[in-house]
Amino acid sequence: MKGLLDDEADALFQALADRTRRDIVRRVAGEGLSVSDLAADYDMSFAAVQKHVAVLERAGLVTKRRVGKQQIAHAEAGPLRAVRSMLVELEDQWVERVQRIDDLLAEDEQAGS
Repeated sequence: MKGLLDDEADALFQALADRTRRDIVRRVAGEGLSVSDLAADYDMSFAAVQKHVAVLERAGLVTKRRVGKQQIAHAEAGPLRAVRSMLVELEDQWVERVQRIDDLLAEDEQAGS
């Protein structure tokens, strides 16, 4: 895939494969939220939420900055754009293949009639 190395793609998709992590990315898009505020809305420990945020950080989907005693998490648009681009490229390849199959079937029908 262009623009995204296999290891980067693996890290992004593994990070996004988890429902909680996808929710965290949605919630920190825009203004960002403290990890404490994130943890307050999940039925899991603060440490578990921190681990989810750490996975997202390693994948480049989230960055954190310290503001006083809080760590504020923000979504990073670049990796999400790279994932989107990769999926669009795959979709384009499959659309092209299906079109070729349709064309071949149409040719067979015309030759048979």
